[in-house]
Amino acid sequence: MTYGRGMTIIYVDADACPVKDEIAAIAIRHGCRAVMVCNGGIRPNPHPLIDLVIVDDGPDVADIWIAEQAKADDIVITNDIPLAARCVGNGAAILRPDGNPITVANIGGILATRDLMADVRAADPLHQGNKGQGRPFTKADRGRFSQALDQLLSRRVGKAGVDE
Repeated sequence: MTYGRGMTIIYVDADACPVKDEIAAIAIRHGCRAVMVCNGGIRPNPHPLIDLVIVDDGPDVADIWIAEQAKADDIVITNDIPLAARCVGNGAAILRPDGNPITVANIGGILATRDLMADVRAADPLHQGNKGQGRPFTKADRGRFSQALDQLLSRRVGKAGVDE
């Protein structure tokens, strides 16, 4: 499935995304298409603006699909740092599910921190059980995300309206 250009599309790395319902509600409110990409196990949303793309099982298959689709006017929702780096390189806006953006300005530091923590875990057998488990996802994270996505779409939809 190829998506036409000209309007912002939200691509969601949906398998472990805790804010799928918020994304759907905000996308519908803005009249924006959202594409939930996963390996399966997610129930389709009945609204015509919300698509579900089920990719084959395998490492990074959903990430590869999203990275190939996401373009400069699009938004990608993910916690996957390598996917975010590829999509930033395509010019897409990236939001993490906690509402924090990943940008050209901060992706280098985020990648460096990720690599450093992987090295620390590899060097210290006591940290082997905690593979990147951070703090729990909170109601405040959910609210921050909703506000950030709403503002990002407002700016993009406003810009599109001026250009047309």
